[in-house]
Amino acid sequence: MAEVLVFHHAHGLTSGVRGFAAELRRAGHTVHVPDLYEGRVFDSLDDGAAYAQETGFDTIIGRGRSFAEWLPGEVVYAGFSLGVLPAQLLAQTRPGAKGALLFHACVPVAEFGESWPESVPVQVHGMEADPFFAGEGDLDAARALTDSAPAAELFLYPGKEHLFADASLPSYDEPAAKLLMERTLGFLEPADSANL
Repeated sequence: MAEVLVFHHAHGLTSGVRGFAAELRRAGHTVHVPDLYEGRVFDSLDDGAAYAQETGFDTIIGRGRSFAEWLPGEVVYAGFSLGVLPAQLLAQTRPGAKGALLFHACVPVAEFGESWPESVPVQVHGMEADPFFAGEGDLDAARALTDSAPAAELFLYPGKEHLFADASLPSYDEPAAKLLMERTLGFLEPADSANL
C-alpha cells in the first residue's frame, strides 16, 4: 500500500478533504493531511484565496515542504487546487517520490524544474469547463505535462465546478467525485501502478 501526503485547497482543511483522506485510509493506504492554514477554514473560496495570498504562496509551500521532511522519501504527493503547489513541487524535486495526484490544478513543470521526472507517474484531474482549471492555464499546463511525460495522465470531467471532489462544498459533483476516487485508488494500487 502507498504512503500519501494530501494537501488541502484554498478553503482550508475541510471535512471534505478529511473525508477524502479517510476513504484512502479505508482502502489500506497510510495518509497524512497537514493543515497548511494552521486551523483556519473558510466558507468562501474568495476568502480562503485572500488568506493564501496574504500569507504568501511561498510560505504555504514551505509549510508543505516542512511537513514532508518528517516522512520517508517514498511518498505519493496529492493536492487539491492550492495544494497542488506543494504536491507538485515535492513530486518533481524530492528524491524517491512515488507519484503525484493533482486535483483541480496543474502548474507548468518549468516552475519547479526543467522537466517532469520520468520515474514519477502523475495524474491530473479537472473539469473541462472549470473557469479556474480550464480558463487560467492549468489545463494547458496539464496537456503539456502529458505530452512530455510518458507516465502522465489527464482526466477531464464534464462540468464547470472547481472543487468538485470535496463533499463538504456546494461545488461537489458526486458522479465525477466517485470516478476521481476510483481512478485515484487504481493509481495507488501496486497491481495497477507498478511504478509506485
